[in-house]
Amino acid sequence: MEAKALKRYIPSSPVKMRLVIDMIRGKNAAEALNMLRFSPKHASKVAEMVLRSAIANLNVKAEQQELSFNEDEIYVKTAFVDGGPAAKRILPAPMGRAYRIKKRSNHLTIVVATPEEGAVIDNDNSSKEQ
Repeated sequence: MEAKALKRYIPSSPVKMRLVIDMIRGKNAAEALNMLRFSPKHASKVAEMVLRSAIANLNVKAEQQELSFNEDEIYVKTAFVDGGPAAKRILPAPMGRAYRIKKRSNHLTIVVATPEEGAVIDNDNSSKEQ
């Protein structure tokens, strides 16, 4: 079973958010929450909020289907960051010129899941084909 949480229009650069999201992809949800909680990056606070939402969505989904699972089995199945719209601003420059500034935003999606019956979670990257 899996559940998704999405936060759109986060006012930070997608590159900065990807640095945080790459740390938690494929990890156990409890371990990912600990990593985000103690990360010094500002983007980790937003990512922690979205991860908690995805876990809550999974619990609600399981309750509706009358299923039970162990909280320690939840893992981050996929997590990705898409670029959002960029707000264009003008900064005054010398000699009457103007510099254009792009204030970037991003959209964050996190999918959490529980392992299916008989499925094995493979977290190492050595099994990927080239």
